[in-house]
Amino acid sequence: MRVNAYAAPAAGQPLTPTTIERRSVGANDVLIEIRYAGICHSDIHTVNGDWGPQPYPVVPGHEIVGVVAEVGADVTRRQVGDRVGVGCMVNSCGECTNCRNGDEQYCLDGMVGTYAATDRDGTTTQGGYSTHVVVDADYVLSVPDGIDPAAAAPLLCAGITTYAPLRRWGAGPGKRVAVVGLGGLGHMAVKIAHALGAEVTVLSQTLKKQEDGLRLGADDYFATSDPGTFEQLASRYDLIINTVSAGIDLDAYLGLLGVDGTLVNVGAPAEPLSVNVFSLLNSRRSFAGSMIGGIALTQEMLDFCAEHGIGSEVEVIAADQINEAYERVLASDVRYRFVIDTSTIA
Repeated sequence: MRVNAYAAPAAGQPLTPTTIERRSVGANDVLIEIRYAGICHSDIHTVNGDWGPQPYPVVPGHEIVGVVAEVGADVTRRQVGDRVGVGCMVNSCGECTNCRNGDEQYCLDGMVGTYAATDRDGTTTQGGYSTHVVVDADYVLSVPDGIDPAAAAPLLCAGITTYAPLRRWGAGPGKRVAVVGLGGLGHMAVKIAHALGAEVTVLSQTLKKQEDGLRLGADDYFATSDPGTFEQLASRYDLIINTVSAGIDLDAYLGLLGVDGTLVNVGAPAEPLSVNVFSLLNSRRSFAGSMIGGIALTQEMLDFCAEHGIGSEVEVIAADQINEAYERVLASDVRYRFVIDTSTIA
């Protein structure tokens, strides 16, 4: 079926209206009428070619919330009318050790991204900046009624990207967690860490978002542009979640960890980061990375957010504002996630 979409025709080019082909609904497929699609910084990196050559034209979007419009003959867990979501992946081998353990995002055969990836049938996946998408039912998530659908869309990336390491490294009562950056990822990390019961600190370049950070659940807020911050907070934290997609002084931030503390990178800067090994040897610290979560964990995150009344802070836009939104994201002029009303795609 042909559906309307917005695509990047080439690296660095503005997104323009187009039509794309969606596959027919197979036996284990679900056709979703998309209602909302979040704009992730990863979308911008991808369409600009920051992470390497892409299969243009690219329709971005991996924060998708919609309604089931059709189900395949073998689908039993979804029904027409269900409110559902699709995140950063739409397929994996399902057979390797990681897939069997519920870590499909680390599929040894390579998980299939929601856009700009090669699907199992050899076609190129196209994302959520469109009116409809066909997805294997095993990669479709239930979006609880307790979350506003527009606010739920960014949970499919920003939510799970921060929930996964917070759960993996035990954020909870008695733990001190620092969040580096209060943007699309960072504001979700603050909300989720607070709901998990941790003591939460925001580390941002300036104090201009301090009021927001405290409102979202932070207990403390410090400016990293102040050299005294790193002296004052030395060896304080059990866990640091770095959400920024730019270079930082890793050694300085590692110095904020106590014994057995971990700094987890979830931001994806275009350039390599370096670390002095003595920053790790001191206090038996760890530096780790984390990428989204498996399907089961993502569903757990959605249910957790519904239970605790957590959604993303969003600004809903029409499709013809996508390019302007990209510019504003790059200028850090959004609090905290743009979400496209896909009913405006024509």
